Amino acid sequence: MRRAYPEAPAVGVGVVVLDQDRLLLVKRRYEPDVGLWTLPGGLVELGEEVEEAAVREVEEETGVKVELQGLLDVLNKVVRDEEGRVKFHFVIIDFLGKPLTKEVRASPEVLDAAWVELKRLSSGEIPITSTLSKLLSKHGFIRPGA
Repeated sequence: MRRAYPEAPAVGVGVVVLDQDRLLLVKRRYEPDVGLWTLPGGLVELGEEVEEAAVREVEEETGVKVELQGLLDVLNKVVRDEEGRVKFHFVIIDFLGKPLTKEVRASPEVLDAAWVELKRLSSGEIPITSTLSKLLSKHGFIRPGA
């Protein structure tokens, strides 16, 4: 399935992995949002359960093993080109997760991976995707501008 200019939305997963006041994030290597920080996650593979995909993607991208603690939200990420055509469309299923391990090892799929203090996200010090900002604000993890 091609990601750019798809014929149908792609189903993705993300996981909010908290360790006290720190959130596990990855820096995006690919479009959309190259260079911005976001949740570890990715696309669900054919025949894969969404929960399995979430656990797999976190470990693949960060080296951190997680246990899912429930569904957090379902979001849409639609990016249009200059002509108004849909360039990307993802339906993203976000879960809450508990870290079983904490050592981070960024994979080649991402530019970086790290535990980031939530206060650094609230202050705007760390550039995050608009989708992540909305999710974290909606669920009370951050207060932008605080």
